Amino acid sequence: MLYGGEDIDAIVFDLGSQSFRIGSAQDDGPKSEIPSMVGILNDGIPDTSVLEPGAKSGKRINGNTKYFTDITSLRVPRKDKEVINCMKDGMIDDWDLFEKIVDYSYSKCLHTESKFHPVLFSESPLNTKSKREKLVELMFEKYHVPAVYLCRNAVLAAFSCGRPTCIVVDSGAVHTSAIPVHDGYVIHSAVVKCPLGGNFISMQCKEFLAKNNIEVTPHYMIAQKTSVKEKEKPIWTKKRTLPEVTDSWYNYMCQSVIQDFQHSVLQVFETPYDEKIVSTLPTSLYEFPNGYNQEFGNERFKIPEMLFDPSPNMGGSMLSMSHIVATSAGMCDVDIRPILYNNIVVTGGNSLIKGFPERLNRDLTARVPPSMKLKMISPNGSAERRFGAWIGGSIVASTGTIQQMWFSCKEYYDGGKGQIHNKFN
Repeated sequence: MLYGGEDIDAIVFDLGSQSFRIGSAQDDGPKSEIPSMVGILNDGIPDTSVLEPGAKSGKRINGNTKYFTDITSLRVPRKDKEVINCMKDGMIDDWDLFEKIVDYSYSKCLHTESKFHPVLFSESPLNTKSKREKLVELMFEKYHVPAVYLCRNAVLAAFSCGRPTCIVVDSGAVHTSAIPVHDGYVIHSAVVKCPLGGNFISMQCKEFLAKNNIEVTPHYMIAQKTSVKEKEKPIWTKKRTLPEVTDSWYNYMCQSVIQDFQHSVLQVFETPYDEKIVSTLPTSLYEFPNGYNQEFGNERFKIPEMLFDPSPNMGGSMLSMSHIVATSAGMCDVDIRPILYNNIVVTGGNSLIKGFPERLNRDLTARVPPSMKLKMISPNGSAERRFGAWIGGSIVASTGTIQQMWFSCKEYYDGGKGQIHNKFN
């Protein structure tokens, strides 16, 4: 089934556990990045004019619920506002909230109507058939898109680096995965996943700060602060008119401070962690929102070391970064292993920790046979590595060959949503 002509202005959605990347195909990068978290606020006024069947008098309905989907409105303190993530394990979990993000994307980010553009979605290699069908049904029935294309995010990351056959090491917020791709198709039987990602590192940072009595104060609470010397008690004034916020929103704001700390301070050491050697390296100064500042040394290497050597903390129950890559390659056909090892694509926000690709290359070199040639492909630019799947989607959606690959609305209405599985692997 052919769809469209020479110039198809497609929309690319890259769905992640922390954020969605959205933009038009053929662009160099996404137009917008929207949090996968949504703020939900009930206005507190019961609506008795319209009641759901069987509902008790005064029950709130959707008409009295406000949603906050961009990072600016999400971070404004409001009483009773809850923050909920619509994603779980890299897959859509709350479809109502997902719709709110899609609505916002078309109206406020893309400034267009969905019916005019085919849409490409990235998806997790572990995505289920039922979720696939529900996404297709939603896009055709509610948004009336002319065509849909679904592609594994690992395949898109591979295409962004021009590698149809490779192992994609995707280290994101929730987990790190080694995903072998052969001729543009994921080898599902050899996907290896480890639950050590950005969220795990954030948790370790939070524990470290708490253990050292370093207070994490979100920006929204601070009216004024005074510069202090290193390690001195911070001097700051709390805003007078602050609403009583929910735990979920407060934790979300604290998490943003911790994430900024980990992005600014942490670094992966080039060899296995050695406290004596690390203590001789330069420290990194970081100032918290409340004015407290400190030089961080050993701990900035020690925390991310858990990704590459989790055994001291996990009791040997978790696989290291190099272990999941070697395990994944070992589960593939012996004939393609040399090609896979010679094309290791590193992507995902967690891989932006300074020294991550170099350490992975070093650990893999020690693990694989000497006869096996290793080549690590990690774009130098942070945007290219962070938005690898979106960039690959932009490339795929703008090629001429995709005209024969779109799942069109005609195919959907003729054969049903189950036909999507025959279209894509």
